[in-house]
Amino acid sequence: MDAATVMARCDALQEHTEEPGKLTRRFATPALERATDAVEGWMREAGLTTRRDAVRNLFGRYEGARDDAPAFLLGSHLDSVPDGGRYDGPLGVLTALAVVERFAARGERLPFALEVCAFSDEESVRYGTTYLGSSAIAGAFGDDWLDRVDRDGIAMRDALRAVGGDPDAVASCARDPADTVGWLELHIEQGPALEAEGLPIGVVTGIQAQVRHRWEIRGQAGHAGTTPMAGRRDALAAGASLLLAVEEIGRGMSDLVATVGIIDAEPGAMNVIPGRVTLTTDIRHPDDVRLGAALDDVDGAAAAIAAERGVTISREELSGDPSVPCDARLRAVLHDAVEAEGFPARDLASGAGHDAAALARICPVAMLFLRCEGGISHNPAENVDELDVAIALDVMERALIDLGARP
Repeated sequence: MDAATVMARCDALQEHTEEPGKLTRRFATPALERATDAVEGWMREAGLTTRRDAVRNLFGRYEGARDDAPAFLLGSHLDSVPDGGRYDGPLGVLTALAVVERFAARGERLPFALEVCAFSDEESVRYGTTYLGSSAIAGAFGDDWLDRVDRDGIAMRDALRAVGGDPDAVASCARDPADTVGWLELHIEQGPALEAEGLPIGVVTGIQAQVRHRWEIRGQAGHAGTTPMAGRRDALAAGASLLLAVEEIGRGMSDLVATVGIIDAEPGAMNVIPGRVTLTTDIRHPDDVRLGAALDDVDGAAAAIAAERGVTISREELSGDPSVPCDARLRAVLHDAVEAEGFPARDLASGAGHDAAALARICPVAMLFLRCEGGISHNPAENVDELDVAIALDVMERALIDLGARP
């Protein structure tokens, strides 16, 4: 299976979208189901046995030398951010499939089965549920997630039922760690390091910690023309102060990134002082302790803003994920495979979250980063080079053969 086919399939999946002219594919939507159908078709053409679980994850299995052999998992996710790019997620699924197709075409069996995973939600766009698909198979699906509602007021359990999922059977998604050898995920770098160094591929050392909150600020709505400036309890002005505080804290600590991604103001009229605001924060650092210190700083800033502006500020944690190191043994195998293909084994930490973070609960995990043009991601301008994809396929195939040969 060659890189040109992988690229063509990425192009084909781009057509399955909620918004004409944009790639938007959220969890539990018809667009995501159509994309999953397409991938399942390619899996079956390759001779893989397919199945979907209760949260609409897709799996394609190629058996090992023994029918009861545990599985080595490969893949990524098929959902996207709004107006996203065609490679973030799908490239990892389709390169995994292409590598397994090589083994299937030769009839070659490894000591472990190979299972391609196409997760239904990693981006958390619709319900704020980080790594939803992979968390389900890791036995870490949130107790309250099925009750969450999206912006249209649709509860997750209802959205799942509408696309053929089974909210009452989520627990059945969890895998037995004894049946899982490991996880390998190829992903675009989403950063500029590989391109700057002229390297096609890198080995990921780990995934940084991240915490997401939803904040609520309550002030007092009032008439924009008749309420004096002195004494106003403007929730949006307080929210702006909190946003700037988050940015300042993010700039003030090495390796910390802090983002306010969504702001909603009510009642939302041009001539009314906002009385209620909700906003989200996404704060990340490679070190759990330093991330905790940054979160304390944000809490302190919020308390000071509330006191100064006469508003109340509260927060709800949407997700919290500790830093996750990649497995040393798998990293060594990937180092050897990259070097065998004629490239230096460049180590890179991941600033973004990935399904590997959830799967580390049940198995050793490893990741490869692929060079992407300009380091651009979550954007229609995402681009990768076909030759780089070809190198990645060879590295992944070599690594799996090496793993199969090692005791």
